[in-house]
Amino acid sequence: MILSGRARLAGVVGWPVGHSLSPRLHGFWLEHHGIDGAYLPLAVAPEHFETALRGLGEAGFRGVNVTIPHKRTALALCDEVAPLAARIGAVNTLVFEDGRLKGSNTDAFGFLENLRQGASAGEPPAWDPTAGPALILGAGGAARAVAVALLDAGTPDLRLANRTAARAEALAQELGAEEPGGQVTAVPWERRGAALGDLAVLVNTTSLGMAGEPPLELDLDPLPTGALVTDIVYAPLETDLLAHARARGNPVVDGLGMLLHQARPGFEAWFGVAPEVTAELRAFVLAA
Repeated sequence: MILSGRARLAGVVGWPVGHSLSPRLHGFWLEHHGIDGAYLPLAVAPEHFETALRGLGEAGFRGVNVTIPHKRTALALCDEVAPLAARIGAVNTLVFEDGRLKGSNTDAFGFLENLRQGASAGEPPAWDPTAGPALILGAGGAARAVAVALLDAGTPDLRLANRTAARAEALAQELGAEEPGGQVTAVPWERRGAALGDLAVLVNTTSLGMAGEPPLELDLDPLPTGALVTDIVYAPLETDLLAHARARGNPVVDGLGMLLHQARPGFEAWFGVAPEVTAELRAFVLAA
């Protein structure tokens, strides 16, 4: 696309950033909507992060996505932080406005929208976050975003299991303090299988099962066949966890949609159009 001198500019800042699929998906939307703009990959080392952000704003960028390892640093640099981002403890979307940095976190939004869209494509036709307990595997930044999303959506009983028990216990204590009922508990990693028996949703936020990583070892036999199973990993698109869950009849949702949906609010803020996540977009991004 040939840009004019009035082109709207945005991008993704990370270190490294060459692996990011964000330029491809935003580029699809820019082309689809005929927008005079560009979304660029921006590799920025941690020691240059603040200087780079200020420089991008001065250079006319509308804003950027922020990825590893900058999400927590971005939170500290913002002049204005959305309440949800403050709760999650990380910023992944920045808008530059009148010399100010306005930060938000769209991961929770992306996770919920992915489950709603993905579940509606199969059986049963709708996903209800209030239907029963949820178990999250992992206790890192992604797990925190997923946990906040589920709690805000009305999940009545949230369980966290992590290989490092102290991290799950700390996150459960922190999130439980925010909930009137306190229904957030840590489950020992070796007891994760025993926590499956009454679940409505199972979420893997760990790297286990990702290409090049060790497998996620989990016997799904106790899991109700009506429980929704999702993995935020999208390389491979169908992890062993999803394949095993699908084979036994559970509804499953892959992790690609979370990436696609979390991009929607930023695109709208920078380019002025509310984009949609479609089958055509999924196919285009997967063809990378």
